[in-house]
Amino acid sequence: MTILCQMMQKAYSLPPISDRKLLDRALTHRSYANENPEVEGHNERLEFLGDAVLGFLVGEMLYRLYPQMNEAELTRLRSRLVDETQLSQIGAQMNLGTIMRLGNGAAKDKGRENPSLLNDTFEAIIGAYYLDAGITAVSSYIKPLFQSLAEQLVTELANSRKTSFIDSKNRFQQWALAHHKETPKYQIIAESGLDNAKEFTAQVSVKGIVYGTGKGRRKKEAEKQAAIAAWEQSSVNSYQ
Repeated sequence: MTILCQMMQKAYSLPPISDRKLLDRALTHRSYANENPEVEGHNERLEFLGDAVLGFLVGEMLYRLYPQMNEAELTRLRSRLVDETQLSQIGAQMNLGTIMRLGNGAAKDKGRENPSLLNDTFEAIIGAYYLDAGITAVSSYIKPLFQSLAEQLVTELANSRKTSFIDSKNRFQQWALAHHKETPKYQIIAESGLDNAKEFTAQVSVKGIVYGTGKGRRKKEAEKQAAIAAWEQSSVNSYQ
């Protein structure tokens, strides 16, 4: 069970966005806009903005909360807090799946349960709330949630005796540089599914040797899974 599922006993509430048009746009997927020409746009630009706002505010929160952490540790902790897994679960807790405006094809393809779409819609909601109410309001809305998540994550890592927030890609890169003096190369080797629910397959190699493959709804997630697979190989771990 994930950290967020353990913590949450009830669904989150949507932020109080007063501009109804902004809220509607934040909930509108490209597939819905394509099928309904009268709709004024979709949520991809708001998603872009929300991603930037979240990154800044969560980074500021961690800076103040953990003065003992260095830059690398703060960066990796922030990455864990705002990755697709966590944000999609927040979106699910907010019941975004029931109110997202999806095209018929996306809805039939289980788009309302799609982690990538839940993640994107949550980011769009944050972008809309920022435009509607400003940075202070967004900070007040997200800080209690992400502070609790950060504290829980740090506690669990401490209890498991892990001393670093180094993610799989950085960890594998360190190994590759140490043993081959070359950074890993990631390549997307396959993609499948509809435009609104694609799955990518990535592979990671060092000096032409493939060490791992992985799949994900986004290219970065596929690369992350490939790095995890590479790191978990006995041939890599044996050097540790």
